[in-house]
Amino acid sequence: MFFRVFISCLFFSSSCLAYEFIVEDVNDFGQITDFQASELCLVAQDTTRYINTQPQDAFAVHAGKVFEPSVTLTRVQKTLAFICETYREDMRHHRESRLNDPQFLAKHFDFLRWLPDKERADAIAKTSTNDIKRRLLENIPNEQIFLTKYYTKLLSGSAVQTEKFSQALYALPDDERHMTAQEADKNKDKLTRFRYTRQQVISGVLLKNKLAKPLIWLTEEALHDVLLQGTGVLNIGGEIRYFNVHRNNGIAYNYSIGKNEQSRYWYFAQVPSIMGYGQKIEDKIAIKPQVTFAGNVAELGLGKLIMVNYQRNDQTISRLGILADQGGAFDGNLFQLDMLVDSYRGWSDFHQANKQLPDYAKAWIMLIKE
Repeated sequence: MFFRVFISCLFFSSSCLAYEFIVEDVNDFGQITDFQASELCLVAQDTTRYINTQPQDAFAVHAGKVFEPSVTLTRVQKTLAFICETYREDMRHHRESRLNDPQFLAKHFDFLRWLPDKERADAIAKTSTNDIKRRLLENIPNEQIFLTKYYTKLLSGSAVQTEKFSQALYALPDDERHMTAQEADKNKDKLTRFRYTRQQVISGVLLKNKLAKPLIWLTEEALHDVLLQGTGVLNIGGEIRYFNVHRNNGIAYNYSIGKNEQSRYWYFAQVPSIMGYGQKIEDKIAIKPQVTFAGNVAELGLGKLIMVNYQRNDQTISRLGILADQGGAFDGNLFQLDMLVDSYRGWSDFHQANKQLPDYAKAWIMLIKE
């Protein structure tokens, strides 16, 4: 039952982005599964911490630019708090999480159905040189979003350069190690980071001129993978080390070409766990698999609780996650969400573990009832 409609249309590259967010009753939750309430609470907590401590981050900390006025940042914060309140209360009473109960969700949340921006997806498809990507974009249903999956890369590597492990994950170049991102942006015409494409870095320009410190050494294919996924996980001598993207070379992600052809290059930093969105490496949100979505934070606003719904083996499945990550692929993109699934060594084990997940799903933004 539809009881309120909000239609938004923005202008991007001289074309109109048509999409809808419609408040509706959800009639078929199916089985609410495939996530842990404890992990959802952890992501909710750290996303709330970021929202509360980084109010100056106008890119991400806002109610969303595509919703009606009833969607406020305060309401988003109350929604995140309610997740943890519910989880903790259920734990105290030694009962199953009510976040997996359709009646509980229907009672306490409003649901804004997300209908995708197919015009933008179709426009990108027409320019894509990747046949699979073009087909997936062209086939987005009118009432479902494109649901992609991302993972943290389980790395094999070396502390020193070898013939096999010939490519480095580089820390920020030496000439900006002590600069804030704002200071670096003011001096970009003088800095190493903005000077080289991915292909030039792979050719060895940084190493030859000793411009940046190698953090770890990888194969070239693994380097392309971790540049796409954003996080690498490496076991060295029994110690698990996490590496996360820090700052890039200022070249935009090109949605129409493959990962190995991208000119965008990321410099990395070692971090304590898997990290999501954050303007500064030390402020990034700690995220968890199965309960984290990456998406268009600039338009949707950080911290949205999202439910996706799809069919699996003739059964309806719903699952919850939080918008706590983003990436260059989401610039101007209101047709897609990317779900963090787990850590894998590469495409084959990632595909084997996730082949049951669909390419498209119904999606709702969930907000605590007022």
